[in-house]
Amino acid sequence: MSAFDGLEPKAFWQHFEALTQIPRCSGSETRVALHVMNWAKSQGFTAHQDATGNVFVAVPASPGCENAPKVILQGHLDMVGEKDSCSSHNFATDAIPVLRKGDWICADHTTLGADNGVSIAAAQAIAEDPNAVHGPLEFLFTVDEERGLTGAKGLSNDSLTGRILLNLDSEEEGDFCVGCAGGVDTTIDLPIDREPSDGYGFSLKITGLQGGHSGMDINLGRGNAIKILARALDLLRNKGPFALHSFQSGDKHNAIPREGSAVLVFSEAHPDVEGVLEMLRDELHADYAKTDPCVTVIFEPCEIQGPIWTLAESSRNRVIDLLCALPHGVLTMSQAVPGLVETSTNLAKVELQADHLHVHESSRSSSAPRLESARTALISLANLCGAVGHSEVGYPGWQPNLDSPVLKLACATYRDLFHKDAHVKAIHAGLECGLIGERFPGMDMISFGPDVEWPHSPSERLSIPSVDRYYRFLCSLLERLAARA
Repeated sequence: MSAFDGLEPKAFWQHFEALTQIPRCSGSETRVALHVMNWAKSQGFTAHQDATGNVFVAVPASPGCENAPKVILQGHLDMVGEKDSCSSHNFATDAIPVLRKGDWICADHTTLGADNGVSIAAAQAIAEDPNAVHGPLEFLFTVDEERGLTGAKGLSNDSLTGRILLNLDSEEEGDFCVGCAGGVDTTIDLPIDREPSDGYGFSLKITGLQGGHSGMDINLGRGNAIKILARALDLLRNKGPFALHSFQSGDKHNAIPREGSAVLVFSEAHPDVEGVLEMLRDELHADYAKTDPCVTVIFEPCEIQGPIWTLAESSRNRVIDLLCALPHGVLTMSQAVPGLVETSTNLAKVELQADHLHVHESSRSSSAPRLESARTALISLANLCGAVGHSEVGYPGWQPNLDSPVLKLACATYRDLFHKDAHVKAIHAGLECGLIGERFPGMDMISFGPDVEWPHSPSERLSIPSVDRYYRFLCSLLERLAARA
């Protein structure tokens, strides 16, 4: 029995189920793009891809609505591929293993892809719905959104003709997003020296953290496996000598690292470190009792294949010092919007390679000057440590327009449908609306979606009842926009 059996709206869930069968992690959207193109062709719609890989579909207006303003339905084709260490899932080849748990659709120890498969499924269902009333529609499904908004960055100035855009990439039903943070990624490469070593290998692992979205969840105080591993190494070097062979943690720039591991070399088969690690465990359980109650520190012997090359002591200390000093978390809160994070940075990925330590930080802010300040601080810290820092080209934020005609119509539509007010907000995450608004001046935009909890982590889940409300609202809003003809 399928997890989707009997769910309504039927067309939405059929299309969403089809998407879970198609591997579509960022950078590997070829198959899902072809899937959408073939679907459009089967419906008689005009569709094409641009040079970046973005997919465009033109859907004719409902009879009598041909003169209504054109509306763009927009989302992204890619998903974040994250899995628990117990999962053997291959995101390059395997379908997502979907489960239904009560009122939720989730996956079996992997991300689900509701972020942002819901946008594609909703648009497809609308286009096929004989009862849907709408003006002419443009569908825009971008590529590589999760790794850096690559698809939106590649849009040409003449690629969209509509000037009303409904971004379907939000994750709290009943909330209308009208602003988002900009962002920039910074890499740091610290040169290291290695030397031959003798001794016994031990694996130090951090597991059991929740992780989460590096923007939406950064204010929750969840543990970062990189910072915890660095803390453990700092404690151990104060206890006695050891050599560092490897260090790896983090996978995606927009996910808080949930797991990490390091391999240490001791001169003794039974090093006297358990007291230090037990103290660390006690501290972690106290620090993260509410956010990460299952955090675990595992220390056990391991075999190192081939000759053992470890970091020279001076390199080891520079690595530990850098990782302890690098910032992670909220830097400033918004002075304009109570409770909104203004500026943050995510210590996202670390890998100890043959001759250098590679670090990836992802910073966000709704303030361009403070985003630049965060970026500059990381580069300055790299310089102080003898490392090389480099920042990629960032992406702009989206400034709220509370006088937006589409926002006012959306709020009225939601109130009439559900007899309560929607919540208007800005978010501390990157949405493509910032880039689209910069590329197409005068674009009237809002973003909304169903309830998607814990995106970018294996705990990601999609609320079944909220999908029904989301779809009904989308249909009603499009009908009211069509009435403007």
